[in-house]
Amino acid sequence: MLETLRHIVQEVNAARGLNEALQITVRRVREAMNTQVCSVYMRDLAGGRYVFQATQGLNQELVGMASLAEGEGLIGLVAERGEPVNLEEAENHPNFQFLPGIGEEHFHAFLGVPIIHQRRLLGVLVVQQAERRRFDESEEAFLVTLSAQLAGVIAHAQATGVVESQALDGAAPAKIVGVPGAAGIAIGTAVVVSPGADLYAVPARQAKNRRAEVRAFREALQSVQEDIQRVADNLGSELSPEDHALFDVYLSILDDSTIGAEVVGLIKAGQWAQGALSQVMIEHIRHFERMEHSYLKERAVDVKDLGTRVLAYLQAASHEVKTYPSQTILVGEELTATSLGEIPREKLVGLISVRGSGNSHVAILARAMGVPTVMGAIDLPYARLQDRELIIDGYNGTVHINPLPEIKQRFQQIVDEDSALSRDLESLRDEPCVTLDGHRMPLWVNTGLMADVTRSLEQGAEGVGLYRTEVPFLLRDRFPSEEEQRQIYRQQLEAFAPKPVTMRTLDIGGDKALSYFPIEEDNPFLGWRGIRVTLDHPEIFLAQVRAMLKANEGLGNLRIMLPMVCNIPELDEALDLIKRCHRELSRGGLAGKLPPIGVMVEVPSAVYQARAMAKRVDFLSVGSNDLTQYLLAVDRNNARVARLYQSLHPAVLMALQEVAVAGVTENVPVGICGELAGDPGAAVLLLAMGYDVLSMNATSLPKVKNALRHIRGSEARELLEEVMAMDYADEISRRLERFLAEHGMERFIHSPVE
Repeated sequence: MLETLRHIVQEVNAARGLNEALQITVRRVREAMNTQVCSVYMRDLAGGRYVFQATQGLNQELVGMASLAEGEGLIGLVAERGEPVNLEEAENHPNFQFLPGIGEEHFHAFLGVPIIHQRRLLGVLVVQQAERRRFDESEEAFLVTLSAQLAGVIAHAQATGVVESQALDGAAPAKIVGVPGAAGIAIGTAVVVSPGADLYAVPARQAKNRRAEVRAFREALQSVQEDIQRVADNLGSELSPEDHALFDVYLSILDDSTIGAEVVGLIKAGQWAQGALSQVMIEHIRHFERMEHSYLKERAVDVKDLGTRVLAYLQAASHEVKTYPSQTILVGEELTATSLGEIPREKLVGLISVRGSGNSHVAILARAMGVPTVMGAIDLPYARLQDRELIIDGYNGTVHINPLPEIKQRFQQIVDEDSALSRDLESLRDEPCVTLDGHRMPLWVNTGLMADVTRSLEQGAEGVGLYRTEVPFLLRDRFPSEEEQRQIYRQQLEAFAPKPVTMRTLDIGGDKALSYFPIEEDNPFLGWRGIRVTLDHPEIFLAQVRAMLKANEGLGNLRIMLPMVCNIPELDEALDLIKRCHRELSRGGLAGKLPPIGVMVEVPSAVYQARAMAKRVDFLSVGSNDLTQYLLAVDRNNARVARLYQSLHPAVLMALQEVAVAGVTENVPVGICGELAGDPGAAVLLLAMGYDVLSMNATSLPKVKNALRHIRGSEARELLEEVMAMDYADEISRRLERFLAEHGMERFIHSPVE
């Protein structure tokens, strides 16, 4: 059964659209289970009905026409219960509803299982038989297993189908869920960025000049054939006749009468050469992958290699000058800083990356630039989005494809409100953040690039609570030298002087990998990262600390912060190394005292040792992003579990309060530099807990300042007492929204647009 499952999933995955995927499903399931009927009912998102979408064994003429409302019939029962319904005589069940003309009156045995993707019910998969019998446990288990495996494939095919079916008469809208990368709303036109020579990432596009496309393809084909012949000739004396014959096979695959003819046919039908090549080669690759014989199955790798070589020549020959629409939304499988830099800033309004996280370098850069971004949109059929109209909701991490006019209007209203709010908040730039009853709260910023500096100062930042020193490391193909680091750090310190700048020592590992220092681990977030890496490589740590201390000379606004500390021995070892650096540099003539040193509290163990750490350092700073993910055992960059990543979870709030109490007890200032600090509602709670500094991205700073200037500290403490008694994160979130609304700050609330 396992092999059968694998083959079915593989075939469905190779389908070119939803209808083809469903047809493969019903045909192959009927064969595998030896039943007389297999059908799929898909849930219509607009009407909520379950549409008879594919069948083998019932009336094909009613496909797409017959349907059941929610709760109706056995299909509605399966959907409502979210579990299998297995009946010996379906017609005797009280929920049975006869659909005229569908042809199921002859079938009695019924087994239906739900198709569920990320808690969203997509439809119901059904098998039926004339014989009066109950499907056995193994059959039921097989269908449940298959449905679970196919759910993601069908969801992707559904989204792809929505994109491809867009026409003048209007297409069904689709919403893809990802991870928020940078806050804001963007409405614009998709420009797809493709990685070099990847057959699976070629965007769909029409040929502007079919004759020129055919000519370019044939030239690329000839170049690859010449390459293969050259390799065959070079290896001629070392290969057996059988091995040498393999090169003849490669040449025949690329022959103009086989694959070449198929590609030319698609080009003449209107596709550009790269897209036609991609489509043909992928079909042939999947054909080989489905073969039973292992030798033939392995030939899929050879076909892929040949196609990739032809694509590389096509891309090299293409000197097309890219034009960007005025409202460009950049879309790609994995966006990079380089791809951002190619677009005029005034034209870039949004970013979507299929891979990556809210802490990816591109997301950090997007926040610095104030560009709404969605990361981790795993179901997005990005290669088919070229020139499509999209809406990005960077607040909630969603992408809207083919948005309905009323949805677009509601998002445009949010864009207008955000613009008006930004103008209104500009006047607060030089105003202090003081509550109505006189409590002063310093607001600092998180930075990592020089691009952050101007934006941060424009927003009235009073200091830097987190400078990500790993960013210069990520931008290079080697470790930056001590002098290179000194110059970079000096720029940051000078830009903000005399305001304090908190520099975090190198924090790599987890989702921050250096190409020249790869860390391969099964569970990177629980592995070798942060202080663990730098203590294991003191040569890296010492060079960085020396660069910081040298950069601080004559300025005196440096603060050093240690990431991912989980025990006292780590802290003691790091402190000894820093003090050693300072002593040695002082003996060499460096002026200036040892800067303040602090610890990031971002793992649960640090929460419970916060007092012990506070006795050894000058400040504590909570990294709420990592602390939340470790407390809740949720990868914050994983779209599948994004709903479980709740910054306002009661356990997170309890941990935050514990750290604040530790700081007060030991008379050590406590700050927070995670994204939570930039949430106006959460900032009210942090103020009430006793946090001394809030550090956030520059975009959030005016909103937090405005929120805190509209409340009293006593009101914040009453609110904190109220929410600390609550058991649900959603309940806490709703209470904070009501609090903001009660104080005239409805504009800070961004609920998802449905």
